[in-house]
Amino acid sequence: MVIPLATQRVRMKTFGFLFILFASAALGQEPYDTLLYHWAYDQSDPLKMKQVGVQKREGVSIYDISFASPVDNRSKLVGPNGGVVTAYLVVPPGSGPFPAVIYGHWCMPGSEKKNRTEFLDEAIVLAHSGVISLLPDHVIIHPGFVQDNTPLNDQQIAVEVQQNVNLRRAADLLLARSDVDHGRLAYVGHSCDASAAGFLSGIDKRFKAFVIMAGDLSFEIDRRTKSLQDYRQKVGPEKFDAFAAKYSWMDGGKYVSHAAPAAMFLQYASDEPFLNGDLAKQYFEIVSQPKKLKVYGAPHALNAEATRDRIAFLVEQLSFTPPDAKAINAIPVLVQPAWPRSS
Repeated sequence: MVIPLATQRVRMKTFGFLFILFASAALGQEPYDTLLYHWAYDQSDPLKMKQVGVQKREGVSIYDISFASPVDNRSKLVGPNGGVVTAYLVVPPGSGPFPAVIYGHWCMPGSEKKNRTEFLDEAIVLAHSGVISLLPDHVIIHPGFVQDNTPLNDQQIAVEVQQNVNLRRAADLLLARSDVDHGRLAYVGHSCDASAAGFLSGIDKRFKAFVIMAGDLSFEIDRRTKSLQDYRQKVGPEKFDAFAAKYSWMDGGKYVSHAAPAAMFLQYASDEPFLNGDLAKQYFEIVSQPKKLKVYGAPHALNAEATRDRIAFLVEQLSFTPPDAKAINAIPVLVQPAWPRSS
């Protein structure tokens, strides 16, 4: 299930981009195999990829593209363009086969990088080492999307389902290319798209590695926090528990614990209103092996050290030549907007 956080520092109506993904164990457990049916889509649907434009940077091709993503009845709540994904496809020179990375951006209000541009500079650096990358826009920034800010609404569920389908379609697109090595596919997700990675890691076994950057991963852990307990009282315990029962399959912890054999790298920040290092360590306990965690002295945007560590992890997992250190250090640090203040 998906609920906007209510914390002392952040108002619920302005902090709805950060989600708690949960289901109460007391409300019943579906077997893992049956959980996967909630995320099914028709992989045979045509991708209908369209190229809008292309630019070159030192031999690297950056394609502005769109592709089709299947929708179901839930996805009508996402808006008129829920089944169309816009993205950048960053292609290195040469013929491959290339390792590949899908980058999922954050959903931070006030950020100029709340879109496919967040990781573009990083993808270009990796392209010089022979890595192809796909950078899709999140569902919530598609034209026509209008966010429902009411507590416990069905749109939150529809968005999460559609976003995961879109990310899997991104994998379909990459793996349909003759220049992509099917055994060397990774996913990097930040914030909202890191929480999506929690689901994705247990649902789709085509990925060799995941980087989860400051994402919410488990209600079973979150529900012990004062923030969630206060939120339950605020919206009403009966309403809260009923919504939890309806969407008992929406708990990232039920999936991230089944990520193996994919390697997992969790990157979290200490300067956070909720997703701090203490919570990250608890998430880490439920993630399947192989895994590692690092907490940075940084805000939700993370920092240059996290960028260096993330690239080193991808080099190790996907077996490509490490990029030049100067090029890595030249990647701009993501700017952290001020957190909305509570009233």
